[in-house]
Amino acid sequence: MILMRCIRFQLALLAVPALGLTLDSYAQVRSVDTVNSKVIVHAFKSGILSGFADNHEVEAMISEGSVDEGKLHVKFVVDSRHMKVLDPQLSPDQRRQVEERMLGPEVLDSAHYPRIVFESTNIEHVRQDQFVVGGRLSLRGVTRPVSAMVRKEVERYVGMCTLKQRDFGINPISIAGGTVKVKDELKIEFDVRATGGNN
Repeated sequence: MILMRCIRFQLALLAVPALGLTLDSYAQVRSVDTVNSKVIVHAFKSGILSGFADNHEVEAMISEGSVDEGKLHVKFVVDSRHMKVLDPQLSPDQRRQVEERMLGPEVLDSAHYPRIVFESTNIEHVRQDQFVVGGRLSLRGVTRPVSAMVRKEVERYVGMCTLKQRDFGINPISIAGGTVKVKDELKIEFDVRATGGNN
């Protein structure tokens, strides 16, 4: 009887660090701070008459997401219906027109595809606080692999990637017979912040 009690006590002691490890891993899963996190999309002009066109800067707020440092996994969602054209050089009416075309069926078709989802598939630690994050981006009903360079700054994950619109079934906007158009490649900058830290 005494021997059995000793065995149970030893098993209980062994379970304590295991439980602690589980709790620590769970504690590393945190929600994305949707108020302070953001994604900025840069679209650049091209074409013979590009001097008469504008580059575009679009803000995309993250609506939900999570960061799991224990499993090196991140996922976040952007609601395409709430993406905003920032372009300070344009008048409010011009910004509205650009925004309507961006959200319309030619580009994002946000009425049918409101969710833009990124989920990591692998994260490679390249140097202190710097990572290459590979994942899947679902945009306009198409899912493609993407890769981003990411730097950790306290509780922030700052990075950049590029993608081609045609990879997601989007034909870059072209006007005036193609003399003014938007480049296929977009530059995406992001600042993802996790809750529960010093932001």
